Amino acid sequence: MGHQTTIDDAGAREAKRPLRVLLIEDSPLIRRSLVEAIDASGQLRVTAYADSPDEAIALLSAQSFDAVIVDLQLKRGSGVEVLAYLQQRGLVETSFACVLTNHALPAYRERCLRYGVRHFFDKSLEFDRVIDALHDYARERA
Repeated sequence: MGHQTTIDDAGAREAKRPLRVLLIEDSPLIRRSLVEAIDASGQLRVTAYADSPDEAIALLSAQSFDAVIVDLQLKRGSGVEVLAYLQQRGLVETSFACVLTNHALPAYRERCLRYGVRHFFDKSLEFDRVIDALHDYARERA
């Protein structure tokens, strides 16, 4: 007799799937380091990346993500555009959104907090903290 999928089975599979992460970062080196660190646990998976606000917004419009990591200073625009989009669509409240930037000035931090971002990390000092925060979020969702 074949196995019949039940709602409980589907829910269990959904709970075990890695959380989908969108990485918005224009540096290939930093992007590669983040992907390796994020994917290592098995709880999280970078399923897409973008190096511009336009590309990120197109991805956010077409796909669903559990977490978004945003660099503020991109070669072709600002990550603030992405934060505004996330806030307008109510995605900041329903997913993990964080900023990881080399421009961790108080004015930037305050602006990001106004967009509803709960985590704001300095790339040069707090690189590992973004990974820790993502893992904490994944554990909360499990």
